Amino acid sequence: MPGDEEFAAELLEEELRQAAAVLDPVPAELRQIAVDAYALRDLDARVAELTFDSLVDALPVRGAVDVPRMLTFQAGEVTVDVEVTAQGLMGQVLPPQPVRIEILGGPRTGSPLTSDDLGRFTGDVPVSGPFALRLLTGGDVVVTEWLRA
Repeated sequence: MPGDEEFAAELLEEELRQAAAVLDPVPAELRQIAVDAYALRDLDARVAELTFDSLVDALPVRGAVDVPRMLTFQAGEVTVDVEVTAQGLMGQVLPPQPVRIEILGGPRTGSPLTSDDLGRFTGDVPVSGPFALRLLTGGDVVVTEWLRA
């Protein structure tokens, strides 16, 4: 019967999945990369363009060492000011609103940050290598350009 063949195929598929899980499990790192790749699914996200970078746009100050990097991103009416230091980052989303912020970089996404009612946020994990920020503002998703820390 046609239904029996379909049932047998589903049963065989499940047995093969179980055997593969035991004999050749997916490494935890690969599983995390797959989860992170899925997190990039928001292809319709608005891209926040870099409008100010203190490495390029600011005048250097003689004798100043370990100066924080100041960045400003803009996407429509949303502006994100970020200060990147060796200790982490802090910033503000304008107009002020509670926003969930994810730091994207490397194969792993950092712990999500949440801005307060004034749009302020801080992260105490230093940013290294290429990074970007993903902001979830209500039903809207904004992703910044990628930069090297």
